[in-house]
Order: sequence, then structure tokens, then C-alpha cells
Amino acid sequence: MLNTLIVGASGYAGAELATYLNRHPHTNITGLMVSAQSADAGKLLSELHPQLKGIIDLPVQPLEDVAAAAQGVDVVFLATAHAVSHDLAPQFLAAGCVVFDLSGAYRVQDPAFYSEFYGFEHQHLDWLEKAVYGLAEWNTEALKDAQLIAVPGCYPTAAQLSLKPLIDNDLLDLAQWPVINATSGVSGAGRKASLASSVCETSLQPYGIFTHRHQPEIASHLGRQVIFTPHLGNFPRGILETITCRLKPGVTAQDVAEAFHTAYHHKPLVRLYEKGVPALKDVVGLPFCDIGFAVQGEHLIVVATEDNLLKGASAQAVQCLNLRFGFPETQSLL
Repeated sequence: MLNTLIVGASGYAGAELATYLNRHPHTNITGLMVSAQSADAGKLLSELHPQLKGIIDLPVQPLEDVAAAAQGVDVVFLATAHAVSHDLAPQFLAAGCVVFDLSGAYRVQDPAFYSEFYGFEHQHLDWLEKAVYGLAEWNTEALKDAQLIAVPGCYPTAAQLSLKPLIDNDLLDLAQWPVINATSGVSGAGRKASLASSVCETSLQPYGIFTHRHQPEIASHLGRQVIFTPHLGNFPRGILETITCRLKPGVTAQDVAEAFHTAYHHKPLVRLYEKGVPALKDVVGLPFCDIGFAVQGEHLIVVATEDNLLKGASAQAVQCLNLRFGFPETQSLL
């Protein structure tokens, strides 16, 4: 039984993590924590998220002493802000914990990335070098020995799952950069209320054009440049990405289908569409990434959907936990 701690437990992803871990037969939640300054400290998780009443009636405690919090803990999930994870992860690692970080603090092994896109200078380059990127379907072997797992961003998960089989099989004419148009629900902005992310105020709007930090994350791990434009939609949760690519001459729809099948026929949390493309409603509340595509001549459009809080965050983190410790990959997720 793995004693497990969640830091940042009061947020949307933290609550989903707690739900999965509470029903996981090999984990025991030993603590739910938030920053010492959080207004959520001292409240029950089920008070903050009423759907958990009678299921997880544990208090959310302030994190004041990392060494004390780490005592007897095997696994820590950090559902915290990037700069907070940057500071906390090495402390929990020093205490012997395996750390799953849902922030962007250890996703890209380039220190310049953090000063440009995250606004801080990375101070833990040794751990940045050792961190394993938790794109679960593609990094299974590396996860098995990892001490620090950097869970991918929500947008990058769907984008990479869509593009990696095509790039690895040399099907794309990459002189034309793949164009990723992605729309997320407002829960992607986190639980703390803001006017800009209110459903009542949100219509449908692109943001971070040419500047969003997920573009270099996607490009870095694909090893290829992409155009990435995120949009905010006026719905609570879920991500839909429409990705436009150019195929190399002679590449057929059957070639594309075979590349996806080879990559994912044995991967239980990626669902492929033989006909048509997925809709957002197909994945909300579920831990899957669904992928469909259409081909016309040399033009390819891939559509991928996922729940940003699940396959885009907490479900993938638990999937990584299962792979890390040798549990069934979908344990507690399905």
C-alpha cells in the first residue's frame, strides 16, 4: 500500500486526483494539503467539492513543514502552481518520495524555457535533467524507474498523441508546420474565480497567440515545430483540438489509420475512430483521449478530444502512477 499525499488538493485537478486515489486498491491517502495561506485550509474536501460528501470527508490541511508532511509518505502529487512545484518537488524528493508534478515546472529540459515562458529562473537543473515526461502511452519504460514525473500539459497531451504516430512513421510533409487549433473549457483556468474565465463572461476567443507556453512544450517533445492557437470556450470542461497537416505525396488514409492502430491498439486510454471524428461530449468525465481523422488528397485533419481535468491532468497522473509501480494501467480509472 502506497501512502499518498496530494498538495493542491482543493483545486479541480486535486479533487479528481483524490477521487481516483480514494478508490485505488494500492494507495492510501495520508494527507490533503494546500498552501498555508489558502482560504481552503481547515475545510473538508467534501465541503469544497460537495459531490465528495460521504466519500472523501478528509480535512484539507495547510502545508507548513515539508519534512513533517513527507514522513511516512511514498508518493506525492503536486497539483500546484508552477513556481510552487519548482520549490516543493526537490524537498519531497530529498525525503525519498516519488513525485508526480502536474505543473509545468519540470516538463522541458531547457532552463531558458522557464525564464521565457514561466517567468522564473530554474534553480534545480539536476532534477530538471532527471525528470521523466509523463506522456504515458509513449514513455512507459522510462516511467518505471522515475523519481520525478512531469505530467504533460492538457493541450500538449492531445496534440502529441495525435501527431507522434504520424511523425514517427514519416507520413507528414513537415515543411508545412502542423496547425493545432484547440479549445478548452473554463476549468482549465483553475478553480480560483476570475472574471476572464467566468462562463457568463466567456464567449469563444483565442488567447496566447504565438506566445502560449504549451507551443514550445509540444514542439520540444515532438522535435518538430507546430503552430498552436488555444481558445477559451464557454463550457466547464473538456478540450477539442483540430489539427491540420500535409501528407507526403503518396501517403493514403489507410497509411494514417495503420500508424494510429500500430501506436494505440494496445493502449487502453486512447480510443480511435474508424469513421467520423469525436465530439467533446464523448470524453467529458472519462479518462480517454479520442482521436479521429479525415484525408482529402494530401491534406489531413486530425480531431482529438479529452477531458482537460482527467486525461489532461489527474487521470494521466494516476496512469503514470500505475505504470511506475507495476499496477494495471487503468487501475481506478475505469
